Amino acid sequence: MSGVVKPRVEHPGLPRNALGLSRRAYEGGMSTLCAGCGHDSVTAAIVQACFELSMPPQSVAKLSGIGCSSKTTAYFVSGAHGFNGVHGRMPAIAAGASAANRTLKYLGVSGDGDSLSIGLGQLGHAIRRNMDMLYLLENNGVYGLTKGQFSASADLGSKSKKGESNDHEPIDPVLLALALGATFVARSFSGDKEQLVPLIKMGLMHQGFALIDILSPCVTFNDHEGSTKSYAYVREHLQTPIAADFVESRREITVSYAAGEAVSVEMHDGSNVLLRKLDSSYDPTDRSAALAYVQERAAINEHVTGLIYLGEGRRHFHERHNTPDEALNSLAFDKLCPGSAALERILSRYR
Repeated sequence: MSGVVKPRVEHPGLPRNALGLSRRAYEGGMSTLCAGCGHDSVTAAIVQACFELSMPPQSVAKLSGIGCSSKTTAYFVSGAHGFNGVHGRMPAIAAGASAANRTLKYLGVSGDGDSLSIGLGQLGHAIRRNMDMLYLLENNGVYGLTKGQFSASADLGSKSKKGESNDHEPIDPVLLALALGATFVARSFSGDKEQLVPLIKMGLMHQGFALIDILSPCVTFNDHEGSTKSYAYVREHLQTPIAADFVESRREITVSYAAGEAVSVEMHDGSNVLLRKLDSSYDPTDRSAALAYVQERAAINEHVTGLIYLGEGRRHFHERHNTPDEALNSLAFDKLCPGSAALERILSRYR
């Protein structure tokens, strides 16, 4: 499938946005993820959000690390700038790119393995510095590319494909972001496009660090009994090596439910995810109340979805460091390199 190229011809009757572009202009390559993967639903939501915002493709910088989630950036806004980094280091790359050119919209896509294990320190400092970027965390509780080991977000007591039980407490990225001072915190489900698209649009327009934790089912390796995040399809007694990587096509899991309601979403293996959508009475500007509410609902195995916290008044990275409005590669040489006298003044501060 990786060799399949999408046709460039598009129907003349397709809707156009304010730039005169159709939704096709915000698509990327053909997905090589497993059929039914929640990550492809996230890709569709990103495409729709960028189309509705009429974002010039060249104004987007998409970044990722390593993992199934990090393949997502190949599947949207083919005309954007992009950089695929090493495992867990995407936030540092985003920080450097943003410092050099604040005119772009930075969209990082990562996973629970990439962000909450090897990349936990990177993610924490991106939040602390209030980097001006949208960080989408596609959360499925497993390492998909390396065949289904537990990630740091795997539920306590859940079972692996081989039957091992996870005895470690999970890291909740929403609680982590709230504790570290993120100014935009949300959670959604990959199959709830009605909620996810507006959240992505809000995150792209937010000034400062915006985190959206997206529960995104893994169709292949998350075979946890009673999992609250995802599902797996594993053929019993599979012995034939030639079929080891075969994944049966599965339908996309979608959901629609009203604000204030809770819904139990059945996965393909029979397990369920319990989602509760925030209602209009919820106040997303109270950080302490947000922490308490998310913890309260988590205690009864509910995943709160919606805009959980929106903070104002905290300076973002560019305000704090007084970065120039222009990209560094567009500045005149004498402004970029003010000379040895200016360097001496800077060095004297540290003597």
